[in-house]
Amino acid sequence: MTGWVRVVGLGPGDEALVTPEVRATVDAATDIVGYIPYVRRIAPRDGLTLHESDNRVELDRAAHALEMAAAGRRVVVVSSGDPGVFAMASALFEALEKGPEDWLAIEIGVLPGITAMLAAAARLGAPLGHDFCAINLSDNLKPWSLIEKRLRLAGEAGFAMAFYNPRSASRPHQFATALDILREACGPETLISFARNVSHPDETLRTVTLAEATPEMADMRTVVIVGNADTRRVGPHIYTPRSVV
Repeated sequence: MTGWVRVVGLGPGDEALVTPEVRATVDAATDIVGYIPYVRRIAPRDGLTLHESDNRVELDRAAHALEMAAAGRRVVVVSSGDPGVFAMASALFEALEKGPEDWLAIEIGVLPGITAMLAAAARLGAPLGHDFCAINLSDNLKPWSLIEKRLRLAGEAGFAMAFYNPRSASRPHQFATALDILREACGPETLISFARNVSHPDETLRTVTLAEATPEMADMRTVVIVGNADTRRVGPHIYTPRSVV
């Protein structure tokens, strides 16, 4: 049996947003590898082994997937959203680079999913309709000083911005600092949207100005989208025009 690895995105939560390509690949797998809540989205069946692991062992998880594929298993590594956006695709290739040379012969594929940033933007309207960037506000894998620099420069450059992992119990103060930087770089009247649990039954959407925003409006289940100087409301919708005058 020839083994392979596929790194797939399960979308933001609603099963209707999982692509047919991802569903077919999961159905063909012998093993599912991933963070505990993502693996539990996969229904058990005969011939399928589920491998759950903690959220901070990405490289170990990726190496385990490659080891099983090298032994002939058909392995699916699951991420939420899209696997290439702050998720497992990069970790898998890092493990591949650090691993034995024979792993380079493993058939590897990355299957896209709908990331939370795009699901949130669609619910709001089109706030990312022109140039934008995505920034992970967690400093687990990079220094906070670098995050501050990127926030300031992106704001000054006029990008709309989408933020992942804005605020957690272990770092509640950093998002307040981020908001201060954004008010200075973007202006206090710039629109900021908080999209929590997008595509889940308890989804909530809220848009205010940066002057009105408070840190408590975000948590780890919230995607935050900041517009640029041209972002505006039209009825209940938020959009950023494609043209810049």
